[in-house]
Amino acid sequence: MFEFVWWWAFILLPLPLLVYKLAKPVPTPAAIHLPRLPTGLGGQHQRSRFRPIIMTLFWVSLVVAAARPIWYGDPIQIQPEHRDMMLAVDLSGSMAMEDMVMSNGSTTDRLSAVKDVLADFITKREGDRVGLVLFADHGYLQTPLTLDRNTVAQQLERAVLGLIGESTAIGEGLGVATKTFIDSQAPQRVIILLSDGANTAGVIDPLEAAQLAKDNDVTIYTIGVGADSMIQRSFFGSRRVNPSQDLDEKTLTEIAKMTGGEYFRARDRKELETIYQLIDQLEPISTVQQTWRPRDELFRFPLGLALALSVVIVVLRRRHG
Repeated sequence: MFEFVWWWAFILLPLPLLVYKLAKPVPTPAAIHLPRLPTGLGGQHQRSRFRPIIMTLFWVSLVVAAARPIWYGDPIQIQPEHRDMMLAVDLSGSMAMEDMVMSNGSTTDRLSAVKDVLADFITKREGDRVGLVLFADHGYLQTPLTLDRNTVAQQLERAVLGLIGESTAIGEGLGVATKTFIDSQAPQRVIILLSDGANTAGVIDPLEAAQLAKDNDVTIYTIGVGADSMIQRSFFGSRRVNPSQDLDEKTLTEIAKMTGGEYFRARDRKELETIYQLIDQLEPISTVQQTWRPRDELFRFPLGLALALSVVIVVLRRRHG
């Protein structure tokens, strides 16, 4: 969109004409009578026919430049504040357990269920910076905090079991996630930790990592994944077992409690989906937006034209008088 910021400057356009009509003419000096004129002085100077046109263009260009023309680009929506959210996902060997019941009644492994639900959660976090930490034998920063949610979802989809070991380093996963917040200026910092076991590896205790998160004003939500019971078939028959007997709910609950978060239990895909909906309510997406329109100051073009025309005017005055 084109606009003149100081449009009232156009009232100056008729100023030269008013001066010409109203100002008193400069008196002409008395002529000197000579008996004979020197050679070459008898002719009259011819005025340039283009000088009035050029001078008019010169003045119009100056007035247009003074009116401050601006071109505004398309509006851009920006959010003045964002939330930083790290997702810490367990990649230990037990995440291959096929005990997560899907909507159609079939079962799938825990990691596939997590990927399916978490990918949808990520795409809905518009305006938030999201990052991804994977942990097994050690914690590993897969994706730093970014506004590019599609990249985070793609990195999660590419995660495979056995990539970084078979054990469960919950403490290291929390430590790596918390470390990304050290230089963060976001008013809200959140970690969503998802695990199906107990801390069996790593160099930092989960509660120590939780204390570090608390010291950095980070809120942690923990999710325990895995069914309470499933039918296990073998050569000797079938028996009901608890596939989540290694899940350390006590530690996960304490981690969340220390940092002002909550612990959730996901026994199937439906519960996992409900948990992320609850987290959406606890950590709502910011809807406050500001509109910014890029603008380009265009006064330099008419001003440059006026300067060029002034040079032409000076040349004509010297040539024709």
